[in-house]
Amino acid sequence: MTVDRQAIDDVAARVRPSYRRFLERDELLMTGHSHQAWPDVSRDGHLAAWDDAAALVDGKWGKIFEEILPEFRRHIATRLGTARPDDIAIAPNSHELAYRLSTCFPRDGTIVTTDAEFHSLARQLARLAEEGLEIIEVPAEAPDFAARFVDAVKANDPAWCAVSSVLFTTSRIVEGIDEIAEHLAGVNVPLLVDAYHGFNVVQMHADRWPGHVFVSGGGYKYAQSGEGACFMLLPKDASTFRPLTTGWFADFAGLESASAEVRYGPGGDRFFGATFDPSALYRAVYTFRHMNTLGLDVATLEAAARLRTSLIVEEYDRLALADRGVVLASPRDPAARGGFVSFSTPDAASLGARLAERRVRTDHRGSLLRFGPAPYTTSEEIVRAMTTFGDLCA
Repeated sequence: MTVDRQAIDDVAARVRPSYRRFLERDELLMTGHSHQAWPDVSRDGHLAAWDDAAALVDGKWGKIFEEILPEFRRHIATRLGTARPDDIAIAPNSHELAYRLSTCFPRDGTIVTTDAEFHSLARQLARLAEEGLEIIEVPAEAPDFAARFVDAVKANDPAWCAVSSVLFTTSRIVEGIDEIAEHLAGVNVPLLVDAYHGFNVVQMHADRWPGHVFVSGGGYKYAQSGEGACFMLLPKDASTFRPLTTGWFADFAGLESASAEVRYGPGGDRFFGATFDPSALYRAVYTFRHMNTLGLDVATLEAAARLRTSLIVEEYDRLALADRGVVLASPRDPAARGGFVSFSTPDAASLGARLAERRVRTDHRGSLLRFGPAPYTTSEEIVRAMTTFGDLCA
């Protein structure tokens, strides 16, 4: 089936004027999975953070906690598929939240995870393994992944588990999380779902998962708001979780109250750290407002991504790149694919560098070269980027 290029270009024509500052360069941005362009209004948000600091000084924190943070939480909740915005914790990066969660459990316990988690979690788990934590990795690309994951849980009695919703390597949407969550709820084992690589481009319904499920993500990729705006949705009742790594913002309201033990605030506050740069929250709020104005809800963004990634696959076939040793690593079925397309080639790093020399920006992870379109990407840009790729592979 031929991809509807007009549908791609209709969306691009509608949104491109909003990204003037990022798109005025003479480059093709295919970095949508690594660093999407920020809309121009995100700059307004960044400046608003500065202006509030100048006008309110320390009083800015009142506005941040009473207006900016609640609005940020509402936007995240809507796009994450939860009716519990107050249960969302924030941090400058997702690693901080994942590590804080890890401190709720014994260091000499066991965790069941996959062999394809992003570096921020995989590296931390590897370090904890040096201190006695046992790591059981289930192959993420196995066709019977969910069943194998559940079997690993049954065989190893883990303290907690972790899995991605979309693999950062191949863009594969991980199937069977419902089944995994259902089993873990039955045996009272918490689950961390790393949703960063699918947030705001793959529809999610976080509230459907039973048990103690934590869902993390952030603004760097498909949320178009840059660094610093990361989050983690806590379970409905997280009162039994007491992070060992905890900052004074985790019980901001109770700072002046004497207590025999360390106390935690309600909802998402429980996993807060300490003083942070609030400008990322401003950028995110302004960006989400803008997306809502343009009608860019997650369903629309998902449809746009499927069309664009399908055109990339179509061009891969047209250019016969398989005959040149380039392997399509992502699923062909758009319903099984996230917002980018990965190609496996031993020359991924050098090809990425040579593409950049020709003004085509991509990114790579090991032997995988990733092409990430965005709502502002036109069909002509995709064809041109892939043609350049084909020329370099010739």
